[in-house]
Amino acid sequence: MAGHVFRITVESDCNGMRLDQFLAQALPDFSRSYARKIIDLGGVHLDGRRMRRSSLCVTAGASLEIFIDEQPLDVFALTDAHTLYRDKYLLVIDKPAGVNTQPTPARYKGTLYEALLRLLESSCVKGQKPSLGMVQRLDRDTSGVMVFSIHTRAHQPLTKIFTSRGVKKLYLAMIEGALDQPQGEFRSLLARQHRTNLMKSVEKGGKEALTRYRVIESFGDATLVEVEIPTGRSHQIRVHFSEAGHPLLGDTRYGGIASWRGVPVPRQMLHAWKLQMEHPVSRETVTFEAPYPRDLLDMLNRARCSE
Repeated sequence: MAGHVFRITVESDCNGMRLDQFLAQALPDFSRSYARKIIDLGGVHLDGRRMRRSSLCVTAGASLEIFIDEQPLDVFALTDAHTLYRDKYLLVIDKPAGVNTQPTPARYKGTLYEALLRLLESSCVKGQKPSLGMVQRLDRDTSGVMVFSIHTRAHQPLTKIFTSRGVKKLYLAMIEGALDQPQGEFRSLLARQHRTNLMKSVEKGGKEALTRYRVIESFGDATLVEVEIPTGRSHQIRVHFSEAGHPLLGDTRYGGIASWRGVPVPRQMLHAWKLQMEHPVSRETVTFEAPYPRDLLDMLNRARCSE
């Protein structure tokens, strides 16, 4: 994750100082209001524990870690527009790009997980804690369908459905260049490279990853593809297309271009489009679809207008 980490030890002359006041004094370019925002997001850790109270008094010798992820400080909140489906057992969300799925060292508040808890708490009886099960994740800059269990009866069955590969997942991706075939597949063993923290195909020691694709529309220098992943390995779509010489537009970590036809690409152009599975309680087949995101539509419209 791009960003900065500041590590500070509280000196004796700062003993008893408020946390926000101490950060503003100890760190360059930190005002007290900025420090409060970072604390509220969850980016300040005191002796290894996340601390979200600005009024806390620091003690001499305490160790502080301040994580800054360089993302907007606005707190993401879910609205009805993000909800694709909801019943007693499931909540299906159209996740926007730019939102972390799970808490990171830099933030707890405003992640999708925390936003879901806030949404569920609003409909709980006072004093009751929401029940939330998370069985999948999407990268911060990937948009689209995510399914969550919101009832204890659904948690274990939903986990089993995902771990047994009982889910059909279709993605949309805008990749560089033109593919030789209208459809095909990539199969390899994927492993994480510790030096770069990126995934890579290896000859042995990795986990099997299968990526199938079908061309939807080609523009010569870019192609819109439908992608199915029977396996759900980390970054597998991004890795497979990059290694095939067709990285996703905007996916600079895996060799993708940062701008296309003179216009900046806002993110890696990957969208979790459709998801089909058995409902964990009713056992009926259910299908969820997230509409094309605005940024992808803008790119497609620009490409079609220049044809």
